[in-house]
Amino acid sequence: MVVQQLEKRRSGRSRRFLAAPVGAGLACLVLATAGCSPGGAAADDAGGDPHQALQQAADELVQAGTARARTSMEMASGGTRVTIRGAGTYDFVRRVGELRVQLPQDPAGVERQGPITEMLAPGALYMKNRGAGVPADKWVRIDTTTLSDGNLVTGGATDPLTAAELLRGARSVEYVGPAEVDGVAVRHYRGVVDLARAAELAPKENRAVLRAAAKGFTKDTVPFDAYLDDEGRLRKIRHEFSFANGQAGGGSSGAGAGSGKAVAVMSTTWLDAFGTKAAAKLPESGDIYAGKIAQR
Repeated sequence: MVVQQLEKRRSGRSRRFLAAPVGAGLACLVLATAGCSPGGAAADDAGGDPHQALQQAADELVQAGTARARTSMEMASGGTRVTIRGAGTYDFVRRVGELRVQLPQDPAGVERQGPITEMLAPGALYMKNRGAGVPADKWVRIDTTTLSDGNLVTGGATDPLTAAELLRGARSVEYVGPAEVDGVAVRHYRGVVDLARAAELAPKENRAVLRAAAKGFTKDTVPFDAYLDDEGRLRKIRHEFSFANGQAGGGSSGAGAGSGKAVAVMSTTWLDAFGTKAAAKLPESGDIYAGKIAQR
């Protein structure tokens, strides 16, 4: 897993970085602006009931069909920040996406690894150029229902549709005000996600993954910021996760849980170019690596 790679790669190479238990993924710079924004309804009002708008965000993405996606995960611990970035496309109807994920530079100065290609699908994560003894032309398949976080952060990027579906469990929602994302007028909402409720309300294709996350995180709520355009489509979503003593925990309130130092993980996704071509094809069984994966 991408996050575990970072942990192992750093722990054996540079002692001065051990103060930051690099436990996971990474996130993004908050670009929201609460000031003036271009004309349009998003600049003027909350667009109706905030809870309803957020609960329908995933359905609006399915209606849009496809989009271009950018992802960022930022890990912060002990004064050190590490970032994983990804970019690609996503088909919300097929629930399949393809991202090229770039790991950060190793602090010990080891040659930077090339991007990992990730295929996101219901219940599965496929990775190519995984390294660690995996042939370059083979994929590694991971059953995301077996991951303690449901792959919300383990792969270095949160599945864009899953990120939207988490909002079905939104509570304590507030409309922050008008903002702008990539030149588009949006409405900015803030609140917390109840993971168990999100799992209960998720489509059956994603229910097992969210149930795994709801059980595996030490806290059952995750703070979020969501930015919706005038058509109710998600343009940007940021979730704040935390890890305590190497275990996943949802929400900033869980940062102090456990006996180890807390690691804050912020996962952000941007969506644009709705309707773009997204013809990702899942790997054939013969292209999936069946051997042992070396630990790094």
